[in-house]
Amino acid sequence: VEVHVAEYNRMQRKLRDKGWIETDEIIKSGIIQGHALEVGHGPGYLGLEWLKKTHDTCLTGLDISPDMTALVTQNAREYGVEERTTYDTGEGDRLSYADNTFDAVFTNGSLHEWVNPQGTFEEIYRVVKPCGRFFISDMRRDMSVFIRWFLWLGCQPASVRPYLFSSIDAAYTPGELMEMIQSTSLSRATVTANAIGVIVSGQK
Repeated sequence: VEVHVAEYNRMQRKLRDKGWIETDEIIKSGIIQGHALEVGHGPGYLGLEWLKKTHDTCLTGLDISPDMTALVTQNAREYGVEERTTYDTGEGDRLSYADNTFDAVFTNGSLHEWVNPQGTFEEIYRVVKPCGRFFISDMRRDMSVFIRWFLWLGCQPASVRPYLFSSIDAAYTPGELMEMIQSTSLSRATVTANAIGVIVSGQK
């Protein structure tokens, strides 16, 4: 597990260095202030870059992996934002936070791993304050073969490549996500898609 975490950290760091982390999309969605929750933070670069690009903000991160929690704490220290971050270990469909706690919730690349996605959608809606925003993005399973292999070639270190294809195969199509959210509190959310991924976003 430790080797996998270290390799995943290297991959995410390379994506960050290339400017391929989705932080700018989160900011464009209107998540620019207050206290945010990041679900499934992994190594944490998405949220850490968000803190770097916003002012007077703070972040709580949640991940199911204790190893990722330990790693992201180190990465936050490297960014110099320890005082603006709190990291917890837990599952998204059983959040320990009170109702209406956060100004925003965002997550990228973890949706396909959620055991209970509809339950996690409900929890995200519950912990967001009235008028708070949410941003949920992931890859799409129905991406073209060309895009799939383009991502595979660009995936570094190469040892992480098998996880890429398994993640794509576990991801949802835009249509599946639209149908899924209809029975949840996110039913009025906007579902948008591009060649690589899909985004569920909106305001409470």
